[in-house]
Amino acid sequence: MRLLCLLALIPVVLGDCTCESDSEDRNKSEALKYKIVAIVSILVASAIGVCLPIVGKRVPALHPERSIFFIVKAFAAGVILSTGFIHVLPDAFENLTSPCLSETPWGEFPFAGFVAMMAALGTLMVDTLATSYYRKLHANKAGPDKSAEDEEKGKGNQGHVHVHTHASQGHSHAPMLTKSDGSSSDLLRHRVVSQVLELGIVVHSVIIGISLGASESPETIKPLVAALTFHQFFEGMGLGGCITQAQFETRASAIMALFFSLTTPVGIAIGIGISNVYDESSPTALIVEGIFNSASSGILIYMALVDLLAPDFMSPKLQNSGRLLWGTFAALLLGAGCMSLLAKWA
Repeated sequence: MRLLCLLALIPVVLGDCTCESDSEDRNKSEALKYKIVAIVSILVASAIGVCLPIVGKRVPALHPERSIFFIVKAFAAGVILSTGFIHVLPDAFENLTSPCLSETPWGEFPFAGFVAMMAALGTLMVDTLATSYYRKLHANKAGPDKSAEDEEKGKGNQGHVHVHTHASQGHSHAPMLTKSDGSSSDLLRHRVVSQVLELGIVVHSVIIGISLGASESPETIKPLVAALTFHQFFEGMGLGGCITQAQFETRASAIMALFFSLTTPVGIAIGIGISNVYDESSPTALIVEGIFNSASSGILIYMALVDLLAPDFMSPKLQNSGRLLWGTFAALLLGAGCMSLLAKWA
């Protein structure tokens, strides 16, 4: 009787713990055609998405100070936030809780959430230190006594606001923060944000590219082509908006846009090259993908909430305009909703 019970449990155990890749619907030649289509479509969509805000800054209606730019940026931020929460983080949990991994330590601790949290905190530290470094570098280049020298020469009146304080001996001038100083600080901030955001996007873009390129099932690849095309287009809009606000030189903007556009297609090409030896169900692949996905999700969630949404929604321009504020809310929810819907296919 006990032997019969043990025999009955064998199919259940094998069904729960199988780590072999699905071999159904495999067609290497047909899958390769879809992969080539994916490379072209994703490359074009990524390039258009990231370049629209960059080129659009030459159009008055799409200038960063215009109201429509706030709405477009909120939509893109919703896409990035949904990417972190809905697409990347669940994949990380699935990878790091797979039955293919040993129970110790992967089954005893929520590593996906822990790595995402540490990545978010690490992004905060990098964000803070990089901004502080660039501000000090900018201050050192300007020179500590530049303002005093300019004032003595009568050249400081353009950039300084003086507060007149009357005393018994007359009045004194107290230098205040200038508008140009605030603009420089904001500019440095935008440059740090755009670079860190691109890092987070690139990490998970390469991973999803490799996963698609390594797959040999046309039925799996076909829905991914359309979903990832829209995915990269919307993400590109978010990154392009940050690059526009950072006001990089044309060459630097072009390099960042090109780097983003090529990451997923290059990932697909790598996946095609290693498809014969790559096993997405192997413990090594699961751990590497899970950790990178977790870190990427933490970066994207932090950047979307702290660096993209919070500054805009707390700005006087949105606070003082009810119509613009509610329009931005709607764009944010629409972006997050559209990207969440794509999770049904990718």
